[in-house]
Amino acid sequence: MAGKVILLTGGAGIYGRDLAADLAAAGATLVIASRDVAALQKVAAAERARGFAVHARALDQSSESSILQLRDAMVAEFGRIDGLVNNAVARPMRSPADPLSHWEISMKTNATGLFAITRAFGAVMAQRGVGSIVNVGSIQGMVGPTYSLYEGLKMDALPDYFFHKGGMINLTRFFAAYYGPQGVRVNCVSPGGFQTEEMHPTFVGRYSQATFLRRLAEKGDLGGPVVFLLSAAARYVTGVNLPVDGGYTAH
Repeated sequence: MAGKVILLTGGAGIYGRDLAADLAAAGATLVIASRDVAALQKVAAAERARGFAVHARALDQSSESSILQLRDAMVAEFGRIDGLVNNAVARPMRSPADPLSHWEISMKTNATGLFAITRAFGAVMAQRGVGSIVNVGSIQGMVGPTYSLYEGLKMDALPDYFFHKGGMINLTRFFAAYYGPQGVRVNCVSPGGFQTEEMHPTFVGRYSQATFLRRLAEKGDLGGPVVFLLSAAARYVTGVNLPVDGGYTAH
Protein backbone atom coordinates (compact mmCIF):
# COMPACT_ATOMS: atom_id res chain seq x y z
CA MET A 1 0.00 0.00 0.00
CA ALA A 2 3.03 2.30 0.05
CA GLY A 3 2.47 5.41 -2.02
CA LYS A 4 -1.31 4.99 -2.14
CA VAL A 5 -3.72 7.63 -0.86
CA ILE A 6 -6.76 6.05 0.77
CA LEU A 7 -9.92 7.53 2.27
CA LEU A 8 -11.55 5.60 5.11
CA THR A 9 -14.94 6.95 6.14
CA GLY A 10 -15.47 6.53 9.84
CA GLY A 11 -12.28 5.53 11.55
CA ALA A 12 -13.07 5.71 15.25
CA GLY A 13 -15.88 3.17 15.60
CA ILE A 14 -16.07 -0.59 16.10
CA TYR A 15 -14.69 -1.47 12.67
CA GLY A 16 -13.15 1.86 11.74
CA ARG A 17 -10.55 2.09 14.49
CA ASP A 18 -8.98 -1.24 13.63
CA LEU A 19 -9.23 -0.57 9.90
CA ALA A 20 -7.40 2.73 10.40
CA ALA A 21 -4.57 0.95 12.20
CA ASP A 22 -4.31 -1.83 9.61
CA LEU A 23 -4.43 0.49 6.59
CA ALA A 24 -1.84 2.79 8.12
CA ALA A 25 0.43 -0.14 8.95
CA ALA A 26 0.14 -1.35 5.37
CA GLY A 27 1.89 1.86 4.28
CA ALA A 28 -0.94 3.96 2.88
CA THR A 29 -1.28 7.69 3.29
CA LEU A 30 -4.60 7.47 5.08
CA VAL A 31 -7.34 10.05 5.46
CA ILE A 32 -10.04 9.20 8.00
CA ALA A 33 -13.21 11.26 7.79
CA SER A 34 -16.50 11.64 9.64
CA ARG A 35 -18.58 14.22 11.48
CA ASP A 36 -16.78 13.53 14.77
CA VAL A 37 -13.46 15.12 13.85
CA ALA A 38 -12.32 15.30 17.49
CA ALA A 39 -12.49 11.50 17.82
CA LEU A 40 -10.68 11.07 14.51
CA GLN A 41 -7.92 13.45 15.54
CA LYS A 42 -7.16 11.22 18.52
CA VAL A 43 -6.91 8.21 16.21
CA ALA A 44 -4.72 10.09 13.74
CA ALA A 45 -2.41 11.29 16.50
CA ALA A 46 -2.03 7.76 17.86
CA GLU A 47 -1.19 6.39 14.42
CA ARG A 48 1.25 9.19 13.65
CA ALA A 49 2.98 8.36 16.95
CA ARG A 50 3.54 4.88 15.50
CA GLY A 51 5.18 6.49 12.47
CA PHE A 52 2.29 6.35 10.04
CA ALA A 53 0.76 9.02 7.77
CA VAL A 54 -2.81 9.47 8.99
CA HIS A 55 -4.90 12.62 8.62
CA ALA A 56 -8.32 13.46 10.13
CA ARG A 57 -10.85 15.39 8.06
CA ALA A 58 -14.49 16.46 8.40
CA LEU A 59 -17.18 14.64 6.40
CA ASP A 60 -20.96 14.63 6.60
CA GLN A 61 -21.92 11.76 4.31
CA SER A 62 -25.53 12.91 4.25
CA SER A 63 -24.39 16.07 2.42
CA GLU A 64 -23.19 15.91 -1.19
CA SER A 65 -21.46 19.27 -0.84
CA SER A 66 -19.46 17.93 2.12
CA ILE A 67 -18.47 14.88 0.07
CA LEU A 68 -17.34 16.98 -2.88
CA GLN A 69 -15.42 19.40 -0.65
CA LEU A 70 -13.47 16.53 0.90
CA ARG A 71 -12.77 14.95 -2.48
CA ASP A 72 -11.48 18.19 -3.98
CA ALA A 73 -9.40 18.97 -0.89
CA MET A 74 -7.76 15.55 -1.02
CA VAL A 75 -6.91 15.92 -4.70
CA ALA A 76 -5.47 19.38 -4.04
CA GLU A 77 -3.39 18.18 -1.07
CA PHE A 78 -2.21 14.77 -2.25
CA GLY A 79 -2.56 14.98 -6.03
CA ARG A 80 -4.35 11.66 -6.28
CA ILE A 81 -6.84 9.28 -4.68
CA ASP A 82 -6.16 5.56 -4.99
CA GLY A 83 -8.81 4.02 -2.81
CA LEU A 84 -12.01 4.51 -0.85
CA VAL A 85 -13.26 2.38 2.05
CA ASN A 86 -16.96 3.02 2.69
CA ASN A 87 -17.16 2.21 6.38
CA ALA A 88 -19.24 5.07 7.84
CA VAL A 89 -22.79 4.27 8.83
CA ALA A 90 -25.56 6.11 10.67
CA ARG A 91 -27.57 4.05 13.19
CA PRO A 92 -30.54 6.22 14.27
CA MET A 93 -33.02 3.32 14.56
CA ARG A 94 -33.23 1.39 17.81
CA SER A 95 -36.37 -0.64 17.10
CA PRO A 96 -38.57 -1.65 14.15
CA ALA A 97 -41.26 0.44 15.86
CA ASP A 98 -39.25 3.68 15.70
CA PRO A 99 -40.73 6.79 14.06
CA LEU A 100 -40.50 6.80 10.27
CA SER A 101 -38.27 9.87 10.51
CA HIS A 102 -35.49 7.65 11.91
CA TRP A 103 -35.68 5.46 8.81
CA GLU A 104 -35.51 8.55 6.60
CA ILE A 105 -32.44 9.90 8.43
CA SER A 106 -30.76 6.53 8.01
CA MET A 107 -31.53 6.50 4.29
CA LYS A 108 -29.92 9.88 3.74
CA THR A 109 -26.53 8.69 4.95
CA ASN A 110 -26.50 4.95 4.32
CA ALA A 111 -28.22 4.85 0.93
CA THR A 112 -28.13 8.26 -0.75
CA GLY A 113 -24.83 9.22 0.89
CA LEU A 114 -23.23 5.91 -0.01
CA PHE A 115 -24.18 6.41 -3.65
CA ALA A 116 -23.00 10.02 -3.66
CA ILE A 117 -19.56 9.35 -2.17
CA THR A 118 -18.93 6.28 -4.33
CA ARG A 119 -19.83 8.22 -7.46
CA ALA A 120 -17.77 11.26 -6.48
CA PHE A 121 -14.58 9.42 -5.55
CA GLY A 122 -15.01 6.76 -8.20
CA ALA A 123 -15.08 9.43 -10.91
CA VAL A 124 -11.71 10.82 -9.77
CA MET A 125 -10.14 7.37 -9.81
CA ALA A 126 -11.67 6.61 -13.19
CA GLN A 127 -10.04 9.72 -14.64
CA ARG A 128 -6.64 8.25 -13.74
CA GLY A 129 -7.65 4.80 -14.94
CA VAL A 130 -6.91 3.03 -11.65
CA GLY A 131 -8.38 2.67 -8.18
CA SER A 132 -10.17 0.44 -5.71
CA ILE A 133 -13.33 0.91 -3.68
CA VAL A 134 -14.17 -1.39 -0.77
CA ASN A 135 -17.59 -1.27 0.84
CA VAL A 136 -17.93 -2.48 4.41
CA GLY A 137 -21.21 -4.34 4.44
CA SER A 138 -22.53 -6.91 6.89
CA ILE A 139 -23.82 -10.45 6.97
CA GLN A 140 -27.11 -8.74 7.82
CA GLY A 141 -27.18 -7.72 4.18
CA MET A 142 -26.96 -11.37 3.17
CA VAL A 143 -29.36 -13.21 5.48
CA GLY A 144 -32.45 -12.49 7.52
CA PRO A 145 -32.42 -11.94 11.28
CA THR A 146 -32.05 -14.88 13.66
CA TYR A 147 -34.26 -13.76 16.53
CA SER A 148 -33.28 -16.68 18.75
CA LEU A 149 -29.91 -14.95 19.22
CA TYR A 150 -31.64 -12.03 20.94
CA GLU A 151 -34.27 -13.89 22.97
CA GLY A 152 -34.44 -12.60 26.54
CA LEU A 153 -31.85 -9.89 25.86
CA LYS A 154 -32.24 -6.15 25.33
CA MET A 155 -31.22 -6.49 21.69
CA ASP A 156 -33.11 -6.31 18.41
CA ALA A 157 -32.62 -6.65 14.67
CA LEU A 158 -33.00 -3.28 12.94
CA PRO A 159 -34.69 -3.11 9.52
CA ASP A 160 -32.81 -0.12 8.15
CA TYR A 161 -29.45 -1.86 8.63
CA PHE A 162 -30.62 -5.02 6.85
CA PHE A 163 -32.01 -2.89 4.02
CA HIS A 164 -28.92 -0.75 3.55
CA LYS A 165 -26.37 -3.54 3.77
CA GLY A 166 -28.35 -5.68 1.34
CA GLY A 167 -28.51 -2.75 -1.07
CA MET A 168 -24.80 -2.08 -0.61
CA ILE A 169 -23.95 -5.53 -1.98
CA ASN A 170 -25.83 -4.96 -5.21
CA LEU A 171 -24.65 -1.35 -5.52
CA THR A 172 -21.14 -2.83 -5.33
CA ARG A 173 -21.94 -4.94 -8.39
CA PHE A 174 -23.39 -1.94 -10.20
CA PHE A 175 -20.34 0.25 -9.69
CA ALA A 176 -18.00 -2.66 -10.45
CA ALA A 177 -19.64 -2.90 -13.89
CA TYR A 178 -19.83 0.88 -14.32
CA TYR A 179 -16.22 1.68 -13.42
CA GLY A 180 -14.56 -1.58 -14.48
CA PRO A 181 -13.79 -0.47 -18.05
CA GLN A 182 -12.02 2.56 -16.54
CA GLY A 183 -9.74 0.49 -14.34
CA VAL A 184 -11.55 0.96 -11.01
CA ARG A 185 -12.39 -2.13 -9.00
CA VAL A 186 -15.33 -2.19 -6.56
CA ASN A 187 -15.79 -4.91 -3.95
CA CYS A 188 -17.60 -5.49 -0.67
CA VAL A 189 -16.66 -7.23 2.57
CA SER A 190 -19.47 -8.45 4.81
CA PRO A 191 -18.23 -8.94 8.37
CA GLY A 192 -20.06 -10.92 11.00
CA GLY A 193 -20.56 -9.89 14.59
CA PHE A 194 -17.62 -8.11 16.24
CA GLN A 195 -17.11 -8.89 19.91
CA THR A 196 -17.06 -5.96 22.31
CA GLU A 197 -16.80 -5.71 26.08
CA GLU A 198 -20.41 -4.52 26.27
CA MET A 199 -21.87 -7.66 24.65
CA HIS A 200 -24.00 -9.88 26.83
CA PRO A 201 -22.24 -13.21 27.49
CA THR A 202 -25.38 -15.10 26.50
CA PHE A 203 -25.36 -13.48 23.08
CA VAL A 204 -21.64 -14.15 22.67
CA GLY A 205 -22.19 -17.82 23.42
CA ARG A 206 -25.18 -18.19 21.11
CA TYR A 207 -23.55 -16.36 18.25
CA SER A 208 -20.24 -18.18 18.60
CA GLN A 209 -22.00 -21.53 18.31
CA ALA A 210 -23.56 -20.37 15.03
CA THR A 211 -20.13 -19.93 13.39
CA PHE A 212 -17.71 -22.57 12.14
CA LEU A 213 -14.84 -20.96 14.06
CA ARG A 214 -16.91 -20.76 17.28
CA ARG A 215 -16.21 -17.10 17.96
CA LEU A 216 -17.15 -13.57 16.99
CA ALA A 217 -14.83 -11.37 14.97
CA GLU A 218 -11.88 -9.85 16.82
CA LYS A 219 -9.38 -7.07 16.29
CA GLY A 220 -7.43 -7.62 13.08
CA ASP A 221 -9.93 -9.95 11.41
CA LEU A 222 -11.30 -7.39 8.93
CA GLY A 223 -8.20 -5.37 8.03
CA GLY A 224 -6.45 -8.11 6.06
CA PRO A 225 -9.30 -8.68 3.59
CA VAL A 226 -9.75 -4.91 3.11
CA VAL A 227 -6.03 -4.33 2.50
CA PHE A 228 -6.04 -7.24 0.05
CA LEU A 229 -8.95 -5.82 -1.96
CA LEU A 230 -7.37 -2.36 -2.05
CA SER A 231 -4.01 -3.69 -3.19
CA ALA A 232 -2.60 -4.92 -6.48
CA ALA A 233 -2.79 -8.45 -5.09
CA ALA A 234 -6.52 -8.27 -5.96
CA ARG A 235 -6.05 -6.59 -9.33
CA TYR A 236 -8.37 -9.10 -11.08
CA VAL A 237 -11.01 -9.13 -8.34
CA THR A 238 -14.07 -6.92 -8.74
CA GLY A 239 -17.80 -7.12 -8.07
CA VAL A 240 -17.24 -9.54 -5.18
CA ASN A 241 -18.95 -9.72 -1.82
CA LEU A 242 -16.56 -11.42 0.60
CA PRO A 243 -18.09 -12.69 3.87
CA VAL A 244 -15.68 -12.25 6.79
CA ASP A 245 -17.83 -14.07 9.29
CA GLY A 246 -16.12 -17.21 10.60
CA GLY A 247 -18.44 -19.31 8.46
CA TYR A 248 -21.72 -17.90 9.79
CA THR A 249 -23.32 -17.59 6.35
CA ALA A 250 -21.80 -20.81 4.96
CA HIS A 251 -24.34 -23.11 6.63
